[in-house]
Amino acid sequence: MAAPVKPKSSSSKSAKGTIMVQGRELTITNPQKLLWPEKGITKAIYLEKLAQLAPYLLTYCRGRYLTTIRFPDGWNEKSFYQKNVPEPTPDFVASAELEGIRYVHLDSLPTLLWLGNLAALEFHPSFHRIGSPLPAEWLIDIDPSLDPEPRIMEAAEIIGGILDGMNIRSVPKTSGATGVQIYVPIPPEKGYTFEQLRKIGQFVANFAVQKHPQLFTVERLKKDRGTRIYIDYLQHWYGKTLSAPYTPRAREAASVSTPLTWQEVAARPDPRDFHLLNIMERLQQKGDLIAQNPAQNLDPILSFLK
Repeated sequence: MAAPVKPKSSSSKSAKGTIMVQGRELTITNPQKLLWPEKGITKAIYLEKLAQLAPYLLTYCRGRYLTTIRFPDGWNEKSFYQKNVPEPTPDFVASAELEGIRYVHLDSLPTLLWLGNLAALEFHPSFHRIGSPLPAEWLIDIDPSLDPEPRIMEAAEIIGGILDGMNIRSVPKTSGATGVQIYVPIPPEKGYTFEQLRKIGQFVANFAVQKHPQLFTVERLKKDRGTRIYIDYLQHWYGKTLSAPYTPRAREAASVSTPLTWQEVAARPDPRDFHLLNIMERLQQKGDLIAQNPAQNLDPILSFLK
């Protein structure tokens, strides 16, 4: 864990300073720039929070191809997706190439804070590991058409109940924005493919739509969904990404993508309840809920679906 991020400079009014992190010197620009003005979160505070989150966030970004979303002037200003490694690139930043794109390999605290200084406010890793065509876990994305969507936790609970009925233990996590993702760890030795997991996802989605046609849809076009909640089982695929567990999100609340217990889901929390200013207290109390869920054997349901 890094010490608190306090840039050193020759003048208190300087817009630039340096910090030492694990033997690496990082330049921090505009440390007092407000990235979440409503929360009073400056870049310096953001970097401190990233340093605290690092043991959790790095777990789900290490060994993946990383896409970030950068907001140079704060969460509500212009933004852009960054797939290729930003230039100039420090020598400690690892990278990995896929289909002609040179992605950041987010494998260390110095790299995380370097990206944070570039105002990367969101971290979206690939579903598969570097050099592997196989999924590292299985996720179903529950994507609301309304913002906010007061039924999102009800929807998550229904999907979780369907999985539970299939003897699949899952972990719900807020996307940090409006949706919820259902996260299922899988054993790497099983070698499950994206095609196999999509088949299960399609079965779950169709069953949910059949049982709750006014709540759910599998209609991909947003304009045709009405107010129904989209069960996106198609997003989980090779080369695609989703918000990492514990990534901050560019939302007014400075929300963080947060795993929940099913008891918490039953209490209908607001995804905005989990944010940069309180996430560490939660993690100290509950730990990483995903890591506490054992890998799931999906062989029985795959055999059923054949």
